[in-house]
Amino acid sequence: MSASGSGSPGRGGPGIDRGAVLLVTLGVGLALLASRWLMAQVPRWLPPQASTAAPLVDDLFALEVGIGCFLLLGCTAVIAWTLLFDRADKYDRDDGEPIEGNLKLEITWTVIPLVVVLLIAAQAIRVDGQLASLGGKVRVAGAAEALRLVGVEGVAAPAATVLATAPATDPAAELGPIVVIARQWSWEFVYPDGVRSAELHLPLNRPVRFRLLSLDVLHAMSIPAFRLRQDVVPGSVIDYRLTPSREGRFRLRDSLFSGAYFASNQTDVVVESAEAFERWRLAARLSPLAPSPNAATELWRQRQQRGNRGWATVPPAPPPLVNVPLDPNAAHEG
Repeated sequence: MSASGSGSPGRGGPGIDRGAVLLVTLGVGLALLASRWLMAQVPRWLPPQASTAAPLVDDLFALEVGIGCFLLLGCTAVIAWTLLFDRADKYDRDDGEPIEGNLKLEITWTVIPLVVVLLIAAQAIRVDGQLASLGGKVRVAGAAEALRLVGVEGVAAPAATVLATAPATDPAAELGPIVVIARQWSWEFVYPDGVRSAELHLPLNRPVRFRLLSLDVLHAMSIPAFRLRQDVVPGSVIDYRLTPSREGRFRLRDSLFSGAYFASNQTDVVVESAEAFERWRLAARLSPLAPSPNAATELWRQRQQRGNRGWATVPPAPPPLVNVPLDPNAAHEG
């Protein structure tokens, strides 16, 4: 053993290699610094934070990235050290030492991962409690009953009737419920005053309540900029809540396979000031109902022109009749 490791009571005690301790401490410190730096990069990898849920989800993800980075660097360093300095000589064919095991080491490498996983789980549970985005769920017999339950049957009322019955709005109160209708393959949003839109408009910093329903198969409403995703389950009406926190135009996608054209089942979420939102809603009330542009319908038309060849698929539902159609050419942030 080297002089640093020979050990005397005044130099760290017998059996302690202070050089090795210093090297391990330095490695752990560098790994911690690298992990902290990588955690700080997480927001740059993701879409803009556009809801109050986004920072909470990003912080949880950054924690997992930091822990993963630390463990990766630690394991890689041990493997690299072994390959560089503790490998056998070129022509050494002897068997390794007959090591039977190390109970303390086995307990250590069992307890540490257990504690790490439990800490991540505890943090995830805490974040989920803070989000509180998912409300209740009501089972229904089918699409018709779901529409009756949320008060959306047939087409919207004429503009004059909607204007006469539109409730007064409190800018600070929760908006909603906004009915979210998912189908193959389009989205439709019905506001409490009867306005129907193919793109979702929301006021900034105002809590919003949704009622989600599917008219056919399983869908999922995913808004990456909000860091929120919720399954839309046929036979159920699901309550959901969120609060937008950044103005802009963001993308809403169907993140579950729902048939041949599910990748085209996208629309925009427009977050705007309270004043701009009210102006939009007033203009929407006065707009007539019209079919919204729908990518799935166009893809289906092209398929028919080619002789309806390829994998069998159901035809898309007719485009929704809405006061505000989707603008397929509008640029979005994420």
